[in-house]
Amino acid sequence: MKVRTRSSAIIGTLCLVASLALTTASADEPAALRQAAKVTLKKVATAQNPIAGTAGPGGTVWIAERAGRVRVLDGEGLGGPVLDISGETTTDGERGLLGIAFDNEFAHFYISFTNLQGISTVDEFAVRDGRIRPETRRTVLTQTQPYANHNGGDIKFGPDGYLYIAFGDGGSGGDPHGNGQNLDTLLGKLLRIDPSGGKPYAIPPDNPFVDDPNAKDEIWAYGLRNPWRFSFDAGTRDLLIGDVGQSAWEEIDRAPANSKGGENYGWSQMEGNHPFRGGTEPANHVRPIHEYDRTGRGCSVTGGYVYRGKAIPDLKGQYVFSDFCDGTVRALQMENGEVTGVSDLGVNGGSVVSFAQGGNGELYVLDLRGSISRIDPA
Repeated sequence: MKVRTRSSAIIGTLCLVASLALTTASADEPAALRQAAKVTLKKVATAQNPIAGTAGPGGTVWIAERAGRVRVLDGEGLGGPVLDISGETTTDGERGLLGIAFDNEFAHFYISFTNLQGISTVDEFAVRDGRIRPETRRTVLTQTQPYANHNGGDIKFGPDGYLYIAFGDGGSGGDPHGNGQNLDTLLGKLLRIDPSGGKPYAIPPDNPFVDDPNAKDEIWAYGLRNPWRFSFDAGTRDLLIGDVGQSAWEEIDRAPANSKGGENYGWSQMEGNHPFRGGTEPANHVRPIHEYDRTGRGCSVTGGYVYRGKAIPDLKGQYVFSDFCDGTVRALQMENGEVTGVSDLGVNGGSVVSFAQGGNGELYVLDLRGSISRIDPA
């Protein structure tokens, strides 16, 4: 879903079988591969192109299928669709149903998708007794997309109760419209809005560019190419973003829990720690906490979560992520927001398009080809 431009076949089909391990890491990594926690992948369900997941009420995990269906995973397995918008979206390019989220009280459910015209759309549904009320549906936000790739589409509620929305730079390749560094567009940004505070939404008064007439009030962070998957650490409340690179470097970005927003992650002047096509590093560039190059099998980072479950004590506090083409599940060991080591967890999730975090902190790996697996102790 969030693949670099030079892999046009992957962008078009999104069903590449990836099973080989990534063999190289960033040259300035603080340590070589460290001893990993011992884990295994336990397949718990099969879906049609599972693409996103979120913790639901009653210990469930809700799973989005790219074509437009939402299904609920519980102790009995994966149920039938509880929502189906397949007639309203398309799987052309990198489009489809791209993200789902509940608010922090499970009172509203949100979907992020590209409609038949290719417009990114975030809709809201009221929830009662753990069930969607279709008649309450309303559109919260839309954004025109100039191309069928780099649409982003991930959505999450932060610990602050606000809705964060990730949009890519609009697509094509190399950010031809300069959206990443342009504060007058929502493209290439992470947004922060209050969907319950206004119609269709309100702007949090402490957003970083509220008083800037040359910037969109919704922007929380910028300089992103395709922030395909992001998450908040349930322990520290830090924000971590997996931002897909252009041609050479994949990166993971961070903002601390006490951030006031406004981070500039550099695109398209920078690709990771490196100037992109003669670009100049912005003075306020926030460098990635981790990057890896493409000399191995990796091509498109899939951001994950900091593990806060109880089943695998040796993994606690580590950021788990993967790569769509490589499929190797890896973990960053961190101290005070800095990476101290990286480990190969010794399992391969296939075409890893996303992770999901259950309400108990356990993690699930979503393979776009169909498998939903939980990361269990070996």
